Amino acid sequence: MFAPRVALASLSGESDADWAKACEHPAGAAFLGGVALDEPTREAARAMVDRDRDEFLPEDPVEFVDDQLSALDDAFLRAGVNVRTVDLDPLREVTEVCASHDAVLEVNAHCRQDEMCAAGAGESLLRDTARLCEQVETASDAGAAISVKVRAELPDVHLPTLAQAVERAGADAIHVDAMDSRRVVRDVSDATDLFVVANNGVRTREDVFEYLSYGADAVSVGRPSRDPEKVRAVYAAVKEWFL
Repeated sequence: MFAPRVALASLSGESDADWAKACEHPAGAAFLGGVALDEPTREAARAMVDRDRDEFLPEDPVEFVDDQLSALDDAFLRAGVNVRTVDLDPLREVTEVCASHDAVLEVNAHCRQDEMCAAGAGESLLRDTARLCEQVETASDAGAAISVKVRAELPDVHLPTLAQAVERAGADAIHVDAMDSRRVVRDVSDATDLFVVANNGVRTREDVFEYLSYGADAVSVGRPSRDPEKVRAVYAAVKEWFL
């Protein structure tokens, strides 16, 4: 999927090509976005901006993704794009763009903002496995590698079972925000053959070793991705583990 096995996780309204380039040597992948693709999710993003959240709201989301990925075509790391949508047509179109850049398309089943969930995207997909799998199938058929970003600690969602479902639908990777339940990474890893990226609280050698000992194939950093020195520290721990 990518190497070194350190990813930069998308940060709302911040994770663009320039952000990825700042850490391209210690990291093996960078997930840009999240990008709202259709009108329901763009309307949700506009409402989120109105209450002072940062969001990408380009005039043409597909062109924006193409431009951003073009800027990373010669980068050391593998690019990915985290997207939010209800409509399958723009998802298919953006996935084709990702495929043309050998980039990963990441389906966002992670955003917990009320507006995005009300639109039927983000975390709401964790409770609607059929729609989530429909998005994964649509994206997989368009030819790119597919990741699904999920979060733990929803009492009515069993992530290992969900991971098995998205694997059958054609996903290649699952990006798990473990929240305060790090051992869920072990459960997901044991349940599937997906490439498992562990996220949340990845700061120290101990954090890295814990996640990798649970069977994660890689780790990702969110807010620390703003600091190349912190990313290099995570990279050093990952390199040590795989020696």
